[in-house]
Amino acid sequence: MKYKSSKGFSLIEILIALVLLSLGLLGIEALVLRTVKGNDSAYMRSQNVQLAYSILDMMRANRAQAMAQGYDTAFTATCPPLPTAPAVLCDAAACTPAQLATWDLYQWQLRLCAALPSGQGKIATVTANGSTTATITIQWDDSRAQQGYSSATAAPNIVSFVLGTAL
Repeated sequence: MKYKSSKGFSLIEILIALVLLSLGLLGIEALVLRTVKGNDSAYMRSQNVQLAYSILDMMRANRAQAMAQGYDTAFTATCPPLPTAPAVLCDAAACTPAQLATWDLYQWQLRLCAALPSGQGKIATVTANGSTTATITIQWDDSRAQQGYSSATAAPNIVSFVLGTAL
């Protein structure tokens, strides 16, 4: 009696193919997760660069007040809570240069709170040898980018960006 040759796949071949496919899908998932973490961190960095140049433009528009250290500020408390509004709202009324500096800082701190997790900023101006240098430092918590989609709370990962320029 002759046996006919088997046609098709055996159960073991199918199981091996499923194991290999699942390992490949797990590898793809890990790659996607790493990409998402990197993209979130890069987005935060681009936001803080934009915020630093934004306040720098405001300082250059109100140069006399900036050179008189009217924009100097220490690190604020992390958000929330939002910063308190100044007494004079310069978008609805005429302002002095000092009031405009206070208004600009308020608007900048609101944007820091909205754009960066636990975002806070510091500005220091120094005048030496007839030139004034402004140093803008922005800090935020990048732990959300480090944890990715994990439900566990990551330890704070405070990242700083420092921009120094002549006014």
